[in-house]
Amino acid sequence: MRFRCSRSEPRTRQETSAGRSSRRWRRRIARAAVLAASLLAALTVAAFSFELALPGVSDAQSKVAAIVRAHHGALLRLPLSAKLAKAIVAVEDQHFYTNVFVNVLSGASRAAVASLERSGDPGGSTIAQQLAKQLYPQPPGLGTTLQDLALGVKLSFEYSKSEILDMYLNAIYYGNGYWGASQAARGYFGVSPDRLDWAEAAMLAGLPQAPSAYNPLEHYTLAKQRQEHVLDQLVATDVLTRRRADAAYRALLPLRRTSNPAR
Repeated sequence: MRFRCSRSEPRTRQETSAGRSSRRWRRRIARAAVLAASLLAALTVAAFSFELALPGVSDAQSKVAAIVRAHHGALLRLPLSAKLAKAIVAVEDQHFYTNVFVNVLSGASRAAVASLERSGDPGGSTIAQQLAKQLYPQPPGLGTTLQDLALGVKLSFEYSKSEILDMYLNAIYYGNGYWGASQAARGYFGVSPDRLDWAEAAMLAGLPQAPSAYNPLEHYTLAKQRQEHVLDQLVATDVLTRRRADAAYRALLPLRRTSNPAR
């Protein structure tokens, strides 16, 4: 009896071609992964070197005090004005209390988009970046934006969240000649920052973005629109209910029709 030897069928040309194509794609993916890892490593080294080359930020608090003194204001000390602090965070930097790397990534992405849209200096995006921009000013440009971002990182590692927010509230301009939250609260409303209600806190929190344009004594309609936006953000971040925000928007603002005599 004869037995036939079973031999495997030869691979078709199509199967051979598919195998070669698959190997080529695997090699391309591997090369792309190596290139991406190398690029990431190079960018990390460059960013670290750039960060080390920047000035230190241990003098930040003394710089804030100098700004306040120069404008004859009074330093707002810890603990912070709760309503104003929450309103500022809601409208300026919702990720302020998150991990510093999440906060920086968010700020960097917003700064990049702003740079593309405005073809210029977008200003600081996070609260730490804005503080860096105020304390360590440089001529506008992409390099300055990167410096603000890097100095914001340094501030975030050097100081607590409360300290950064305290410095920000003290160093920022609120329009009408008022520098710092203490001077602005007393100048616009005749109260200390810790006595602000939600309507007043939301109004003040909206001013730093464009203090002259939103000055409620000169541009009340625009200021109210900005106040409404701040209140909407407080609702979006679960600080206020919609009912409380609407009530704050309808509340009469006891604005004082005076300017800062120190101007």
